[in-house]
Amino acid sequence: MTAEELIIEFALTRMDHPDLEFEEIAALLVRRGGPERELEFAARNLADRGELRGATFPTAVEYVLRVVLTLRGPSD
Repeated sequence: MTAEELIIEFALTRMDHPDLEFEEIAALLVRRGGPERELEFAARNLADRGELRGATFPTAVEYVLRVVLTLRGPSD
């Protein structure tokens, strides 16, 4: 999944669940993606951080948040 696809999926999920915080939306996306997507996101995040190991779910959620906040840009 590309960063752009992730942003779109995040935005659509946020529209469906406007009361959720960003981290809750990211967790929902990771859960929906299943174990393969969780592992993919966690691996990308660990590679970005230069680490070799970590718990997959929180690391995958962190990756989603990192991508969303990076591509969102600075706040006005």
